[in-house]
Amino acid sequence: MIINKALLALAMGLALAACTNQQQAEDSAAEAATAATEAQQAADNAAATGDTMAADAAQASADAAAAAADAAGTSADAAASAGNMGDADDAADAAENAADSAEQAQDAAEEAAASADAPTNNDGQ
Repeated sequence: MIINKALLALAMGLALAACTNQQQAEDSAAEAATAATEAQQAADNAAATGDTMAADAAQASADAAAAAADAAGTSADAAASAGNMGDADDAADAAENAADSAEQAQDAAEEAAASADAPTNNDGQ
């Protein structure tokens, strides 16, 4: 009976850790999607100024943010379907890294838009 309880506790602990990895990955994917949306808005704002160089730079950054958001989403899917804890943890880490990349690309898009005196939605993040 003690062994059964220990195995049950171990299984519950692993399930909880898997849920944590999946939630972390989903949160990262949501952050990346928000960053990509804000980067695209900055690119649109830069384009509205008529400053072609700033608009091109902002759009390139927005495209990079969108690609990073896609990568974060793919990693979140991988975390959800991972067959073991190591794979789930790796996928969650990859989603977090992609979200960081998307946020950096958002910052670059907003800086490019600001260089054209376009309004930005820079929220300080």
